[in-house]
Amino acid sequence: QVQLVESGGGLAQAGGSLRLSCAASGSSFSFSPMGWYRQAPGKQRELVASITSGGTTNYADSVKGRFTISRDNAKNTVYLQMNSLKPEDTAVYYCNAEQRLPLLRYYWGQGTQVTVSS
Repeated sequence: QVQLVESGGGLAQAGGSLRLSCAASGSSFSFSPMGWYRQAPGKQRELVASITSGGTTNYADSVKGRFTISRDNAKNTVYLQMNSLKPEDTAVYYCNAEQRLPLLRYYWGQGTQVTVSS
């Protein structure tokens, strides 16, 4: 049974930093891409950043230059380093992982709250 376990959310001041981690387990097949989505109250869930097993990254325009996504393939773990945080970054952040073998599947973490105070 595949599980995505997130950690690292919390409270930060504007201009501060937080680092999120997400570890995938329960399968011998690789996960690619892995990424982070977020959902603020009253808004739709949106992609923040994603990364393939080969290291190709994709970022939402709103976080480019401030957030960095990385992964450790050996550990099936993805990280999101968030710098220069803004109050508008406040949301529940969800880890997402795509698995294409043996069947196409999408997995989600339970979500971790990130709150940025002004």
